[in-house]
Amino acid sequence: MTGVPPPEPPPLPALTRAEGEVVDAYLAVVDLLGRVNPARGSDTYGALRAAQALPARVAALRDALAVMHRRGETEVHAATLGRALRVLDGERRTGRVALPPACSP
Repeated sequence: MTGVPPPEPPPLPALTRAEGEVVDAYLAVVDLLGRVNPARGSDTYGALRAAQALPARVAALRDALAVMHRRGETEVHAATLGRALRVLDGERRTGRVALPPACSP
């Protein structure tokens, strides 16, 4: 059996350290919000644990943005950060925060 290796993911765009921390912290918050989403969840305990972890992750996101601002990184380069989010599976991860499609009766 010859296995074909999966294709290489595209490389991350060049980010400052602070931008990388913002992207990572944002995705951590999104992942937790996806677990808390009552329209997608399966148990209260998992949602509770995610909700308990949210304040620390939101604080990390705030701190990463504050570092960017203090360093004079006052512009958000949305296109570059959007590419980084896509490389890191951001579309799927943020999709878990949204409502699932309605079921047909």
